[in-house]
Amino acid sequence: MNSRPFPVPRLGPYADRPRSHPPGGRPHLPLRPLWVCRACGGPWPCAEARLLLRIEYDAQPVDLAVYLSGLYHEASHDLFRLNPQDGPTPRDLFERFVAWAPYRRRPATPPPPG
Repeated sequence: MNSRPFPVPRLGPYADRPRSHPPGGRPHLPLRPLWVCRACGGPWPCAEARLLLRIEYDAQPVDLAVYLSGLYHEASHDLFRLNPQDGPTPRDLFERFVAWAPYRRRPATPPPPG
């Protein structure tokens, strides 16, 4: 059994989204520093949180990408400090936090020859 206390989360971005739905319901927010969902216990962002975040940020996909990128950074720090030997890889965390978001840049098209 590990007798070390959990590390204190840093003062980075505060995960206050998605808002609870229905209002007054239990929000799908992360429990730090473990980064599990407070409502369902799954890895955050859980499926419900992803759905609610997509709805909430529907008109601002870049804002969602920035928000999730900040939380990715915080989660990387927290989870590495909790378990530096066999915690999730940066790629796994990127897939979990950022890659699913709807913001995508179109590939650059080369100019026509000539």
